[in-house]
Amino acid sequence: MKINKWAVLWLAVVIALVVIFVLEITRTIRLTDVITYFYLFVVALVIISILAVIGAAFLGVIITHRIFSVRSFTPFEEEMLQMRKEVKEIKEALEELASKNKEEKA
Repeated sequence: MKINKWAVLWLAVVIALVVIFVLEITRTIRLTDVITYFYLFVVALVIISILAVIGAAFLGVIITHRIFSVRSFTPFEEEMLQMRKEVKEIKEALEELASKNKEEKA
C-alpha cells in the first residue's frame, strides 16, 4: 500500500501536537508565554479543523457509497410494489364488473 506524502505530513503534525500536549501535562516543558500559548492554540485549532473537515468528507463519501451501492429493493419498497400490484388487480376487476353491469342494463 502506497502512503501519500501529505498523509505522512499530517500524521507528523498531529504526533507533534500530542507530544507537546503530553509534555505540557507532565510539566516537562512550561509554556508560560501568553503569545506562545496563543500561537499554539491557533495552530492546533486550524489543524484540528482541517482534519475534521477532511474526516467529515470521507465519512460522507462512505455513507453515500453505502446508500447508492444497494441494488435491491428494501422490504418497505417491496411491500409498496406488492400493494400497487394488488390495487391494479382490484381496479381491473372493478372495471370488468362495471362493464358487465352496463351490458346487463342495456
